[in-house]
Amino acid sequence: MEAQLIKPFGPSIMKVKMPEDIVNRLNDYIDKIISDKKKSNELNYGNNLAGDVTQEFKLEQNFIKEIGWLDFLAKSTFQYVKSQTKKNLKQFNLLDTWVVRQFKNEYNPVHWHGGHISGAGFLKVPKNLGDYTQNKGDKHYSGGTLNLIHGSMQFLSNSVFEIKPEVGDFYFFPNYLMHTVYPFKGTDEERRSISFNGIIDNSIYDVYADYAKKK
Repeated sequence: MEAQLIKPFGPSIMKVKMPEDIVNRLNDYIDKIISDKKKSNELNYGNNLAGDVTQEFKLEQNFIKEIGWLDFLAKSTFQYVKSQTKKNLKQFNLLDTWVVRQFKNEYNPVHWHGGHISGAGFLKVPKNLGDYTQNKGDKHYSGGTLNLIHGSMQFLSNSVFEIKPEVGDFYFFPNYLMHTVYPFKGTDEERRSISFNGIIDNSIYDVYADYAKKK
C-alpha cells in the first residue's frame, strides 16, 4: 500500500488512499441507512461522540467485513505501526467505526479518541466549503478542515496540522492526538467522513512499560 508518513510535530501521522470501490460502497450503504429511519435510529452513535452535527452512526460488522473496510483498517494499521516502530503487530481489534454527516454551521469540538490507534477519512466533500462572514482579503479560511493538535506553538514547532478534506484520503494517528473540525459556511452540501478506533498489541503501544524494562 502506498502511504505518506507525516510528522509535523511529536506523533507521526500516516496518510493513505481508500480504495475507490470501498468509498463507493460505503456511500451507497450510508445513503440507504439515511433513507431508513428505523435503521438510522438503531445505528445512532451521536450520544457517544463529541460532534454537534446532523448525524453520526456506527457501521454494521457484517457489512464492513464484506466490503473489505475492516481488512483495509487492519493492514494500514500494521503498516503504520511497523514504519514507526520496526515491529510487527500480532493484534488488531476494531472497537468501533462510524460515519459523521456534517453540514454548514456544524462542528466537531477539540477531542480525542479511545483505544490505541484512530483515524479519519473523507467520503463526500462540498465543492465549496464556504467563505468568511466578513471580507478577510487573502487570509486563510479553515472552515471544514480537519485540524490535528499537539503541544503548543514554539520556534520550529507547529502545534496544529491542518488537513483539507479530499474524497478518498484517510489519516491514521494515535488515539490521544487531539483534533477538531471547524464549521463551514456558504453551501448546503454534505461533508461526510468516516472514523475508527482500534486496539493493538499492548506490548507495542505501552512504551512506558518497555522503557521501565530497559531501566
